[in-house]
Amino acid sequence: MTSVSSKVPATIITGFLGAGKTTLIRNLLANAGGRRLALIINEFGDVGVDGDILRSCGIESCPEENIVELANGCICCTVADDFVPTLNALLSRDIKPDHIIIETSGLALPKPLVQAFQWPDVRSRLTVDGVIAVIDGPAVAEGRFADDPEALARQRAEDPSLDHDNPLEEVYEDQLLCADLIVLNKTDLLDAEAQTRVASEVTALVPRAVKLVMAHQGRVDPAVLLGLGAAAEDDLGARPSHHDNEPDHDHDDFESFIVEIPMSVSPDALTEKLRGVSEAHDVLRMKGFVAVDGKPMRLLVQGVGTRFQHHYDRAWTSGEDRVGRIVVIGRKGLDEAAIRAGIAG
Repeated sequence: MTSVSSKVPATIITGFLGAGKTTLIRNLLANAGGRRLALIINEFGDVGVDGDILRSCGIESCPEENIVELANGCICCTVADDFVPTLNALLSRDIKPDHIIIETSGLALPKPLVQAFQWPDVRSRLTVDGVIAVIDGPAVAEGRFADDPEALARQRAEDPSLDHDNPLEEVYEDQLLCADLIVLNKTDLLDAEAQTRVASEVTALVPRAVKLVMAHQGRVDPAVLLGLGAAAEDDLGARPSHHDNEPDHDHDDFESFIVEIPMSVSPDALTEKLRGVSEAHDVLRMKGFVAVDGKPMRLLVQGVGTRFQHHYDRAWTSGEDRVGRIVVIGRKGLDEAAIRAGIAG
């Protein structure tokens, strides 16, 4: 039997849309402590925004050839076709990574990925060092998910007209239930009472002892994130999932599309417009890049619900098409035509 110490460790970073996974990874790369890292990124939609953000770091610990994007769908649904071959390709290189970081899409269920590490050709060479769930603290504090799971269960039992399936809640809970470490992110947007309340609600959902750490802008010491030694592939029974008894799953309750945006004059005016569209149409997430008139730098725009932020991330390269592209993600049934018109107007 291959010992865990001889295997390359992998960390699965999961979290709901906009929780701050990419920011956490960017900080991790900047403080890798000499480790040679590889990244597998599962982008939702066909705009490689997360990959572009991380490539723009120019960080020696993770050279560009070690950043792999999987854009053919949620990797928990394409394990055999995309995920496992990518792992094998990374391990077949002359210089193997010291640690592999896997950023899932916001809709991914982590347990099928952990199960893939039980495949014989993967198990002999890799181990899941840990599953890290990143939480958007303000979103949870605002009640996106049930504050009291027992009260919710009672309400559902007493109201037969209530929709008994909430995919967003199930995805969120599955991510927490599979985690070895939970990062409560964006604590700068929560007061002390809200931090305590959200932390209590989160730990109440998890039946086993899982460490929860507070974070601001995804800043967590790599010594806390890496080296957990969980060997999660050997501990699947302690990681319950809403989908344990299903042969497979899909994410047909969600959809995404891309909106091209011409050059903008004012970043603040643009984000205010996007905020209005998001609020009017209950959009879950917007993210992408935009060109700003008179600026040589590319503007990165990211929004979760009605909370938006923007900053210049890198210079446009010579010959690069300066057309903005924004990914819009939401529940199925989005009024695409109205959203496109609102963004263009």
